[in-house]
Amino acid sequence: MNVLESKHRVLIIDDERPVVMTLEALLTANGYEVFAASTGRAGKQLLASEKPGLVLLDLGLPDADGMDLLREMKSTQSDLEIIILTGQDSLHNAIESIKLGAFHFISKPYAPEELLSLLAHASKARSMARETATLREETQLLKKRLSLAESYFTVKVRNRRMKEIHDLVARLASSDASVLILGESGVGKEVLANQIHSASRRSDGPLVKLNCAAFPPNMIEAELFGYVKGAFTGAIADFPGMIHESAGGTLFLDELADMPPELQTRLLRVLQERSFRPLGSTKTIPVDFRLVAATNRPIDEAIESGLLREDLYYRLNTFQIEIPPLRERREDIPALVDTFVHTFCQSSAKKLLTVSPQAMEKFISSPWPGNIRQLRNAIEYAVVLADGPVIEEAHLPPDIRLPAEMQTRRRALAAHAQTLEQQEKDAILKALAQTNGNKKRAAELLGIYRPTLYQKIKRLGIAC
Repeated sequence: MNVLESKHRVLIIDDERPVVMTLEALLTANGYEVFAASTGRAGKQLLASEKPGLVLLDLGLPDADGMDLLREMKSTQSDLEIIILTGQDSLHNAIESIKLGAFHFISKPYAPEELLSLLAHASKARSMARETATLREETQLLKKRLSLAESYFTVKVRNRRMKEIHDLVARLASSDASVLILGESGVGKEVLANQIHSASRRSDGPLVKLNCAAFPPNMIEAELFGYVKGAFTGAIADFPGMIHESAGGTLFLDELADMPPELQTRLLRVLQERSFRPLGSTKTIPVDFRLVAATNRPIDEAIESGLLREDLYYRLNTFQIEIPPLRERREDIPALVDTFVHTFCQSSAKKLLTVSPQAMEKFISSPWPGNIRQLRNAIEYAVVLADGPVIEEAHLPPDIRLPAEMQTRRRALAAHAQTLEQQEKDAILKALAQTNGNKKRAAELLGIYRPTLYQKIKRLGIAC
């Protein structure tokens, strides 16, 4: 059952039949699928069998204490949103129930509009919570996959620029200076951030990571600055935020240019004042962390387009490290290939494979538009397909087996299309930033019809 299905399913647990009948009629008329139980036991059975996303719970049940039932339901299904139905005489219990995780409470008799509004907010809060959980799961999966590439910076490199980066990381060990990492997608910016943290005097502290491109703009602020209970609908408990969690350690902000400009201003203030204020709080919290940021966008273009604030850039740019693309450090490819082959053979419980000269030549000559990430994926593909002790050219992904000239031609065509699409996306993001998200005014600024803007936002995957 998907989220859209379950969030419109409501379970009513109340032993007053007239109340239940009124609620069933009201909710059914407003598009909800309703299930009803008059006892706690029946309610738990329906919760298990029908998987509703929302519950209307009366605290006074004939066979169960409503508070105990609330506690049990939240412990077994934490994303369940429960609204308490209460009489005036149990208002204290209703307030206490909020501490146990109830979304809200409503006193009997209630206004239908008030109840429907609460259900709509609870449904939205549940949906956002699930989206956040999904994003966090994807982030954890990405972290696991990226950990396979940790050996990237431990390989004995031969490229001069990579040697300089190694030396600089060692010299940065005793410094708390901010670092800005530049480079194309897939070159290993997060891996370098890991190395900077591990080599620093803050290595015993936390390394907290936020990919600004992985979260919708309206969620980045809450993830970064945290919030207090009640700061907004669905904020049912305090959340410290990543700035607070990075205290004593390092905060890594990937794809910084994808952070909304107004949040960049708040981040700049945090860097200047070394304190921040969570959403909904009046308390300023001092914080001590080192900032490492990264972007795959050319800095001049990001600043000129308004995606990266110039004042934040200068604040961050104490040390700037640009990682060269893989095609500019081909002398390091054989060592990287051997390292990744060893890694994937271990993870798949295979005997260590060797690489044929023909396959190695393909690895060295390919243009690698996806850089280290693409190389790693290609080697994983080859290790899986290899049916003998040697990785042959036939085991490589089809696009890698193409002649280098054809790969380059395909890449140029794809890059041209991507550049045009990126320019269009940047223009829309800039217009939305200038109009504070007002799509009507942004469309006027861009000289297009509002429906056309909506279509482009959907096609380009712009979160707003």
